[in-house]
Amino acid sequence: MEGKMNKTAMLVIDMQNDFILPGKPLQVAGGQAIIPNVIKAVEVARERGILVVWVVREHDPMGRDVELYRMPMYGEGKESPVSMGNVGSELVEGLEIKKGDYKLVKTRFSAFFGTNLHSVLQRVGINSLVVTGVQTPNCVRQTVIEALELDYHPITVITDASAAATPEVHAANLFDMKNVGIATPTLKEWCEYSA
Repeated sequence: MEGKMNKTAMLVIDMQNDFILPGKPLQVAGGQAIIPNVIKAVEVARERGILVVWVVREHDPMGRDVELYRMPMYGEGKESPVSMGNVGSELVEGLEIKKGDYKLVKTRFSAFFGTNLHSVLQRVGINSLVVTGVQTPNCVRQTVIEALELDYHPITVITDASAAATPEVHAANLFDMKNVGIATPTLKEWCEYSA
């Protein structure tokens, strides 16, 4: 089992202040509740030699690299969420990048779109992914589907270490992902299964 785990990476997606903290412009309602489970999942991953990849959004404050629908939020005098160098783009308290982890900056939903993630994972022999973070119907799901298309296997989404705006949206997206072969254990199940 140890060899298998060493071929696994854990993607921690968008666990940043602007997505998690109350009152922030991009707050995911279920985000705060999963912080303890994400912390625990990362601890377990590190103990087992699983590469931890911190997938974060960091946009140009002027919005030159954001999706078109988000452009009105960016520019001179605007909040410009998850912009490079602002507090909103930092990881939430309790999560930190440590030596041996990898930080990946993205500007779209999928961690693979327009990034070097696939080549980095291939270089270190990764063929299996465990995914945590926010938000299930957007960044988590897009990343998982693209990983599926790139033949990563198995792919796991830890259900109580990921979240959406509502429990219903979260459950519906997990149901859809499970129907295409994605494993959807709780943190406890994942810890016991992958021990």
